[in-house]
Amino acid sequence: MSSERLIYLPLGGAGEIGMNAYVYGYGKPGKERLIVVDLGVAFPDMDTSPGVDLIIPDIAWLEERRDQIEAIFITHAHEDHIGAVAHTYDRLRAPIYTRKFTANIAKRKMDEYGHPDDAVTTVAPWPQQTTVGPFKVGFLPMSHSIPESSSLVIDVAGDRLIHSGDFKIDMTPGVGEPYDPDLWADVSKDGVKALICDSTNVFSQHAGRSEATVGPEIEKLLGTAQGMVVATTFASNVARVKTLADAGERAGRSVVLLGRAMKRMVEASLETGVMKDFPPVVSPEEARGIPRENLMLLVTGSQGERRAASAQLARGKYMGLEMKEGDMFLFSSKTIPGNERGVIKVINAFSEMGVDIVDDSSGLYHVSGHANRPDLETLHDVVKPQILIPMHGEHRHLREHAKIANAKGMKGVLAVNGMMIDLSGNEPKVVEYVDSGRTYLDGSTQIGAMDGVVRDRIRMALNGHVTVTVIMDENDEALGDPWVDAMGLPEQGRSKASLVEILEADLAQFLGRANAKTLRDDDKLHDGLKRTVRQSANDEIGKKPEVTIVVSRLS
Repeated sequence: MSSERLIYLPLGGAGEIGMNAYVYGYGKPGKERLIVVDLGVAFPDMDTSPGVDLIIPDIAWLEERRDQIEAIFITHAHEDHIGAVAHTYDRLRAPIYTRKFTANIAKRKMDEYGHPDDAVTTVAPWPQQTTVGPFKVGFLPMSHSIPESSSLVIDVAGDRLIHSGDFKIDMTPGVGEPYDPDLWADVSKDGVKALICDSTNVFSQHAGRSEATVGPEIEKLLGTAQGMVVATTFASNVARVKTLADAGERAGRSVVLLGRAMKRMVEASLETGVMKDFPPVVSPEEARGIPRENLMLLVTGSQGERRAASAQLARGKYMGLEMKEGDMFLFSSKTIPGNERGVIKVINAFSEMGVDIVDDSSGLYHVSGHANRPDLETLHDVVKPQILIPMHGEHRHLREHAKIANAKGMKGVLAVNGMMIDLSGNEPKVVEYVDSGRTYLDGSTQIGAMDGVVRDRIRMALNGHVTVTVIMDENDEALGDPWVDAMGLPEQGRSKASLVEILEADLAQFLGRANAKTLRDDDKLHDGLKRTVRQSANDEIGKKPEVTIVVSRLS
């Protein structure tokens, strides 16, 4: 009988930024008791996932082992860590443990989907530990860009693992808990087998700045503003939202919150006590009666999201408020790679209105929520793990982080999504590869990445679509000519004639030449009609559209 093993398996977030999902297991091979750390989402884009609402980790491997899962632990309330809990609950049915602020957000999500409130259990921070199966798990407070972010201390079979979660080293984070080096030293003093560590900013060579450095710069900026000031940041960065609101209040401006997420995060922070106070806010209706130079709007949409408040203001009025020449718009945020197009579109729209744009190119008005390389090394030196496993990063981030670990005498392990690592002995090793893809939330339905739905949508977007309708009579002869409906295609091609008419004429010719065997056989008829459309369209417009053939037979 084989002995127990300790495994680590990333299903999302290792080799990409977003969609975090990590599994730890202990027991006999294939029979391990499991815990899941984080269940997050990634966000779609029109190039690779048109029409999709959210991207969720493929949890088929976990679902097959549902009866082995002891619990799900959520480190913090960012969407890339918590966003999939409600979408996957029916499939996993495992209890969810997290801290008070994150639990507030999780329960709202669960309620939205009709899941029971008591599926989410609120736990206190370290030194409290939760025992589930062979694991004892404690939430170790850590600074990040959202309140109550925590690393996890995982004790199992005499070993201690630390899962860093997202973190930065900040002694003055404003809202949320500061990094406590003494606490970390105490937790690590008896030895840590493995540190599974955030790698997002591994290439940033300078030490990270504290949230406390942002406020004075924003206050200086507000002192130069003549008209209305609008500022955007990540709604979940409650410390920044408060910094902006405090600066606005000190500048004698009335503060308005615009956007559902912004209001929800401020409410959750006050409800759970992670934020003690917040400047008084006025409603958009009240704001209309206040002089522009006395207003500061805090709005959602720092990434150029089309439906968010900033994009709506860029298109004109939102909630009765609008930007005018001489107003100022501040991005107190970093543009996440991939979102540049949406952000630039918003910036240009405001520029056309005569609005002054201030972004973070100066580095004054935003600090990252992730540890830069010197701060990662600070944590390495405090924890002194035997093994370091980089996570939360693209492949290049993970590889660089593993190289740093090896150079410092730790064993760096490069583990990407689907790679199961056995941590039992002194030499970690890959023991299995697990399918780890993605699932798309498309409207109210979850579809697999390999189902072909999104692939077909991309092909239609690239090539257009043609529907051909043919009616065949009782003698298996065409009743009249076929007709064509075209979508997403130009009206005319090289010959300057109607594209639809050319396709219909070529299809009629095909039917006129087809032998009786073809006309009787739906499959042969479909193939011939489709080939004719694609060839004719290619001759005319240089594209082969997607084709749907509808053959109706009169019985």
